[in-house]
Amino acid sequence: MELGDIYTEVVTEYSRSQKHRHPLEHPDVKVRGVNPSCGDDISLELKVKDGNIENAAILGSGCAISQASASIMADLIEGKSTAEAKHLAELFLGMIRKTVTDEKELEELEDAVALKNISNMPARVKCAVLSWHTLEEALDKLKDAEESH
Repeated sequence: MELGDIYTEVVTEYSRSQKHRHPLEHPDVKVRGVNPSCGDDISLELKVKDGNIENAAILGSGCAISQASASIMADLIEGKSTAEAKHLAELFLGMIRKTVTDEKELEELEDAVALKNISNMPARVKCAVLSWHTLEEALDKLKDAEESH
C-alpha cells in the first residue's frame, strides 16, 4: 500500500466519523475556529475534569481534510491532560511546519501523522491546522479561567 493510499484511507475514514460530532452538555470551554479562505468552520467543545479532557466534540463543517484532522485530534486528546493536549497540538503544528521531523517523536500523534505531507500542499495547510489552532485557543481559555479563580 502506498503512502498516498494510507493518507486517503485515514482522511476518508476520519472525515466521515461521527464519533465526536455532537454537542456536549455543559462544556467547560467552547471555541469556534474559522478559515475564511475556504469556508471551514468548526466549534470545539471540551469537558475537562481535574485537568483531564473527558470529552471532546466537534461541530461545524468543512472540507474532508479539516474534518478528518478535527476528528483525529478529538480522538487523540480525549482522556489526556490539558498539558498533554497542548504538547500534541505543538507537535502536530511542528510536523506541518517541518520543525519537528523526528519519527519517534511524531509517533505520539498516532493517526495524525497521516497528515504529515499536507505541508507539501500549501493551499491545504490551513484546513489541516484549523482544529489544532482552535484547540490551543480552547486550552488557553481554560488556563485563563483557572488562573482567575
